[in-house]
Amino acid sequence: VILAAFAPPLTELAFKFGPAEYFSLMVLGLIGAVVLASGSLLKAVCMIILGLLLGLVGTDVNSGVARYSFDIPELTDGISFIAIAMGIFGYGEIISNLAKPEEDRQAFTAKLNGVWPTRDDFRRMTPAVLRGTALGCSLGILPGGGSLLSSFASYTLEKKLRLKSGEIPFGKGNIRGVAGPESANNAGAQTSFIPLLTLGIPGNPVMALMVGAMTIHNIQPGPQVMTSNPELFWGLIASMWIGNLMLIILNLPLIGMWIKLLSIPYKWLFPAIVLFCAVGVYSTNNNTFDIWMVAVFGVIGYGFIKLGCEPAPLLLGLILGPMMEENLRRALLLSRGDWGVLVTRPISAGLLVAAVVLVVIVLMPAVRSRREEAFVEA
Repeated sequence: VILAAFAPPLTELAFKFGPAEYFSLMVLGLIGAVVLASGSLLKAVCMIILGLLLGLVGTDVNSGVARYSFDIPELTDGISFIAIAMGIFGYGEIISNLAKPEEDRQAFTAKLNGVWPTRDDFRRMTPAVLRGTALGCSLGILPGGGSLLSSFASYTLEKKLRLKSGEIPFGKGNIRGVAGPESANNAGAQTSFIPLLTLGIPGNPVMALMVGAMTIHNIQPGPQVMTSNPELFWGLIASMWIGNLMLIILNLPLIGMWIKLLSIPYKWLFPAIVLFCAVGVYSTNNNTFDIWMVAVFGVIGYGFIKLGCEPAPLLLGLILGPMMEENLRRALLLSRGDWGVLVTRPISAGLLVAAVVLVVIVLMPAVRSRREEAFVEA
């Protein structure tokens, strides 16, 4: 509904966007990621910067010169996003779990019952679902926001709200910690089509694959998709309704089976996770180098866990970094090297002002202290 309602008016706005506006919009997205990241602001900024630096690895778009590849041929195409994500989130968590005592590794071994949500569960999770949907729609529209950041932001928001009497703490089975992020994930995944269809910007790797699929069929993503290919646009929206309906049909009857996976002993579960991650990464490029990269970033991910650094901003910086660089250089090329183009164009200036205001607000002592309290695990 959001996509159908807001994509056409945003298309009109898209025609006013140039390289300077794209760059400023991505800066605002990165600042938003820093604000919504849990834990220390300084750590979040460092993760964003690290992600931007990792995004520089590869071949320069303008000159064609390899950067930071250290004469390794596989790095001339850049570091695979999938390798970094699976290494940090998959292997990093496995190493972290193996560092715990054996009795703390079992996720769930008791008999399963009470799988279906109760009336009280529905009452508690309905506000979280609405909040998650609203947050996911807002962040999904931002390039680079999408479903990943939306899920983290929603969980952060739910932790920020006070627990009601008799409510289970977060991390111990509070249903709001599942309902909110899942709703945000769904909303963010679908509204992330808006930057693709209106601005031609792939906000995440999945949307980048969509660009490739459209290009194969001679369809140029951008403002003219809705006018030149209306059957594609409305067919896409119809597919979302059908896809969500299929998810309900597939998931609800099979909930018991999915939860049964948690009863598998961890000594059997973690080798399977390692194997499937390796197979998945290898299948993307048929390159064994990516498997080594997953292993390296798995160790790095374990370091992030020990240091209390959230990896989501790093992935956002990795996605947006190359696009930011390309649009900044294009804007400077058109303005003959004048940096003033970022503040003399009204939309670009407005986006940068919004980013500055966001930074000022979050750095205010009262807001900062409340933010730090909110991110402490219950």
